[in-house]
Amino acid sequence: MKEIYFIGGGKMASAIAGGLVNSRTFAAAQLGAFDPSPVAAANFSRITGIAVDSNSPRPGISQAQAILVAVKPQQIETALLPHRDILQDKIILSIAAGVTISRLTELTGSKRVIRIMPNTPALVGSGAAAFAASAEALAADAELAQQILSAVGIVMQVKESDLDAVTALSGSGPAYVFEFIQSLADGGVAEGLSRDTALKLAAQTVLGAAQMVLKTGEHPAVLKDQVTSPAGTTSRGLEALAAGGFAGNVMQAVRMAAKRSRELGGGKK
Repeated sequence: MKEIYFIGGGKMASAIAGGLVNSRTFAAAQLGAFDPSPVAAANFSRITGIAVDSNSPRPGISQAQAILVAVKPQQIETALLPHRDILQDKIILSIAAGVTISRLTELTGSKRVIRIMPNTPALVGSGAAAFAASAEALAADAELAQQILSAVGIVMQVKESDLDAVTALSGSGPAYVFEFIQSLADGGVAEGLSRDTALKLAAQTVLGAAQMVLKTGEHPAVLKDQVTSPAGTTSRGLEALAAGGFAGNVMQAVRMAAKRSRELGGGKK
């Protein structure tokens, strides 16, 4: 019997499954997958070493304890509803953005449902994910979600009502950071650095700063003060960021993304 069966074999599913195999959390033989796209199926199998079904997911679903749903929200009904009769006794884990626990229960008949919000750095084993469990989910179900997501980064359990904020912060957050890295590098290029040098320095600077926050446990404001000398170069740069509304703009980006997540999920605008 398979431990986990993936419905959908796209990039995020490949990252999660690959992380499970590479970390030896599960052997490839304990996992299975379905994707109707030959290209996606071949890519998933290449990355993970897991055999992928392309005709029907029903045999794989029947043999699995848990189903990880990794399809686009608009495909969720087509992917799940025809198999409701064999999904009812399964643990359902879903990374489909905006699809609520109640909707997943409606489509599968299962009450053991967990919604997951991963992010793209999971592709390089540095993800930041959160999950919310249904009231009927067992403690072991939450432990399974924790185990799966820990293979590709860090994970936190939250309330379902918090997932829109998680989507806006860590789900969309990599895009904000990429924009910052590009802008940081552009500044270096404007001052005469080569593009390659500027980009590598910018990316490593962001990586190193993030690791300092995580490893030291210090508040970012404390770490910022350690870099900032009175009337020095950093002070002048921070002054420019403040004048451009940097902090407020980042906060607004998170809030606007959260609002959009609620809209897509059919919640309050």
